[in-house]
Amino acid sequence: MAGEQPAYRRVADQLRRLILSGELAEGTRLPSLREIASQYGVAVSIATRALDVLRADGLVMARPGAGTFVRRFERIVRSSPGRLARDHWGGGSAIQDHDTGPRARAVDIVVGDAPASDFVAEALGVEPGALVLTRSRRFVVEGRAVQLSTSYLPTELTRGTRIEHTDAGVGGTYARLAEQGLAPTHFTERIVGRSPLPEEASALGLLADGARILEITRLAYAEDRCVEVNRMVLDSDAYELTYSFSA
Repeated sequence: MAGEQPAYRRVADQLRRLILSGELAEGTRLPSLREIASQYGVAVSIATRALDVLRADGLVMARPGAGTFVRRFERIVRSSPGRLARDHWGGGSAIQDHDTGPRARAVDIVVGDAPASDFVAEALGVEPGALVLTRSRRFVVEGRAVQLSTSYLPTELTRGTRIEHTDAGVGGTYARLAEQGLAPTHFTERIVGRSPLPEEASALGLLADGARILEITRLAYAEDRCVEVNRMVLDSDAYELTYSFSA
């Protein structure tokens, strides 16, 4: 029947309801794949796919040799504008520290040059195709990949500085820009929700059909000059975005 829900999605949704209601509590061991398949009247392959969906959603985790257990991933609260405040990065803290606090976090960083796209070139005030510095990062929190981020900066601001290194030093890129008299003074962010590209889904471990991401494009300005374009891809199930502003 057209529009009928796939069997694996039906099983995943029913297990999700049990987890979110607390009937399957944190740390509970789930039934085996064969038991789930028997309970819901599906093939083991369908039960396997259903657990893949829950794992991608951060609701369960597999322990080799022990089984699959309920583990609700606590959403990361991305609170703005506090996370971008100068007294935060200016005091030597990473922006991500504001988001995740003491939670276990790892980041893979690749730094290099790339031709500026039309959008990046227009924002940074360089010619399309001109080389700009890129800082690409993949953030993993508590073993779960949650965000991809690529920053683009004019090479005239990065050559010979620690911004060219994978470790940009205390306070990160913004602190290094401040040392040049170009501390960011204000930001704009554009947020859109969409389906992930295949390479984004792979990098974030998004196995479920229908997975969604949040794409955030941030422009950082030092007075009237745009000094950084940062395009971020967030697993929408891993984040909560909050904004505080005056009336």
